[in-house]
Amino acid sequence: MPLQGFCSFLCCRHGFTVLGRDYGEKEEEESFELRSKEDEATCNGRGPLDITLTQPGRTANGPSSRSEIPEEMRSLIIEKSKGAIEEDAETVVKGWLYREVRGGWIKMRRHWFVLTQDSLDFYTSNEKNAKRLGSLVLTSLCSVIWPDKQSYKETGNWSIMVYGRKHSYRLYTKHFNEAVHWACAIQKVIDSKAPVETPTQLLIRDIEENKFNPEAVGHIYKHNPILKHTQSPLYASLLPFPYASLEHTFHSAKGYTTLRDEAVKIFNSLQQLESAQDPVSLIQGVLQTCLDLRPLRDEVYCQLVKQTSGTPSPDTPAQLRYWQLLTCMSCTFLPSLSILKYLRFHLKRVQSQYPDTEMDNYATFISEAIGKTKGREYVPSWEEILVLMNRQEMFCTIHYPGRGSCKLPIRSHTTADEVVKKMKERLGLQLSRNIFALFEGNTYKERAVGGSTIVADILTSLAAKEPESEHQWKLCFKLYCFLDTDSVPKDSIEFTFLFEQSHAMVIQGHLFTSEEDLQLLAALRLQSLNGDFSTHTPSPPLEELFPRHVIEARALALVKTAPAKPACCPSRFLTGALHAGLWNHTAVHKIKAEDDLRFRARLKEEGASMMASIVESWKTLQGRAREDVMSVYISVVKQWPGFGSTLYEIDFYISSTGSFSQRLWLGVAATSVSLYRQGDPEPLESIHYGQISSYGVSDSTTFKITAGDREFLFETSKLNEIAQLMTAYITSAHRTQRPSQRTGSENFALGSPVQELSSHPV
Repeated sequence: MPLQGFCSFLCCRHGFTVLGRDYGEKEEEESFELRSKEDEATCNGRGPLDITLTQPGRTANGPSSRSEIPEEMRSLIIEKSKGAIEEDAETVVKGWLYREVRGGWIKMRRHWFVLTQDSLDFYTSNEKNAKRLGSLVLTSLCSVIWPDKQSYKETGNWSIMVYGRKHSYRLYTKHFNEAVHWACAIQKVIDSKAPVETPTQLLIRDIEENKFNPEAVGHIYKHNPILKHTQSPLYASLLPFPYASLEHTFHSAKGYTTLRDEAVKIFNSLQQLESAQDPVSLIQGVLQTCLDLRPLRDEVYCQLVKQTSGTPSPDTPAQLRYWQLLTCMSCTFLPSLSILKYLRFHLKRVQSQYPDTEMDNYATFISEAIGKTKGREYVPSWEEILVLMNRQEMFCTIHYPGRGSCKLPIRSHTTADEVVKKMKERLGLQLSRNIFALFEGNTYKERAVGGSTIVADILTSLAAKEPESEHQWKLCFKLYCFLDTDSVPKDSIEFTFLFEQSHAMVIQGHLFTSEEDLQLLAALRLQSLNGDFSTHTPSPPLEELFPRHVIEARALALVKTAPAKPACCPSRFLTGALHAGLWNHTAVHKIKAEDDLRFRARLKEEGASMMASIVESWKTLQGRAREDVMSVYISVVKQWPGFGSTLYEIDFYISSTGSFSQRLWLGVAATSVSLYRQGDPEPLESIHYGQISSYGVSDSTTFKITAGDREFLFETSKLNEIAQLMTAYITSAHRTQRPSQRTGSENFALGSPVQELSSHPV
């Protein structure tokens, strides 16, 4: 086709229209593409916005074969000397391959394939005048899927997949090396191609170059409807995407096809926003697609800029829907640098064209948001989207020890560190030497939140957990590092934090002391909650006062020592081996059921006995003030040398000195890391931070500490939590040692959780 056939597409530097056009007609005959700047020098001096027609250089009959080589020896021929034969001047690889055929009873056909610098062609045979049956033009947007074992197991052949704009080839060969060689060669040709650029990309670049010339920019928008709002559907993406399908990725389970198709579907969803009665679900769907398919984020930004430019009726509710989605996008994802510049220019242009309007307000809000937005792990919740659509703040409930809570205003970019800072200011804890953090958890589970974690993401994840759990998940503000527990004023809220968290450690069994001390602590707890004893005052359950595992251990020991009643064996009906087998099976179940009943009864008796002892101790505290009993409580728990340690359960432990054990507690404290047997107050091993040279994750379940010439390996599921807490304590110790060298940039921030942590030298 002569180049003059495309004259209707060519125009001045600021004006050509390609809205809704799919590039080219028949890929096997011709294909045109917009070249990048690097390719302009070889295009006979054409301007940067010229559309060039590239025609693959090949003969109609294809390259000639070498008849002197037997056919079975010519399955793969690599042309090393180009130009030796005129027909093979551009041939890279040629050989016999099988091609998958769809729709017929024959699944695979054998063809002669020729790879050139422009295309992948296949012929009826390897003869000189063989008929070319098909061609796939190769551009930078083509892609190759390499051979995998699954296809080999299913077909007995190694397959490669080549994706083009109009169609794709699935090719087979019996030899793995041959399949890899074809894939490498095709990929090399694809990589050698100049990047394809769409008209939208070139116009964005043109706008960037003329952003200080309003007249030129106005001319670009006037003569290029592709940049402005449209009611018509979009038939091609605004940005270039690879032709490959997403069926080979983990996104295939969600029903995604190709990025180009998904881009067109998203534009259709955008247009439905204008008339949708409930736009939140549509907005959430678009955001979810952008979260799953990262390359589509720039495309959606370009589509939204397009639909908010040159609107026929600005400031109407239908048109403002685009601005509401753009607001949600700007608070969830950031575009690439080039699209970010284009977005900023668009927002400033709208603000100058439509001052004191809703569009102006949205543009101002978005400009501020993109300067603070960080990557999100979750799509905004329904409530967050409603708040963003109205450009408002949302409120987050933060709980803290002592059954207190407060609501804080947050935005989509607010981090856990920022919330901790606000909570310290609100509760007057700015001067505390201890370190605080946010925790997410319920009655039985708890985890410290990374300082850089987005709070809105935490709220979304907690909302998703609640339907699966019987216990409410919530965000709590608590003590994280116990650096100074001696100088905390007894009448301060920080002392309440210390008291409540110490009691939580007692209930969880993380404080090793005698049973008598545990009874005294339970009585002190009752006095702090209810004051003086009264028969009319309801008492909390025993599980909230005394460690349940202690009572269970006592009940289990008594059940084991009690004599069991012998079971009688029926002698009628069944005899022999069948009788013995069935009887043994039935007897085992019966014995287990009876043991369980005895254990439950004994547990109830022991619980009642323990509660009676606690109440008697409570009566002796008559007249003691709450601050007084809290102080006594703290003094009792401080008798344990490991007070202030955060305990983590260790499944397995081994050291380079030969020590080995299972089921231990690893205590991370302000000055050292210690190992405890469960229930033993004295540590098995204690490693001071000054002795540790490095620590970190050894593999997915193993934590490693190196202290001098000794190494300690711990198998645990709490790898991230242990590493973060150790880092916090060691960082604080270094600050204490070098206060004069501290700078404002050294403020502690709890690191965000990661899958694997590299070793930390100390």
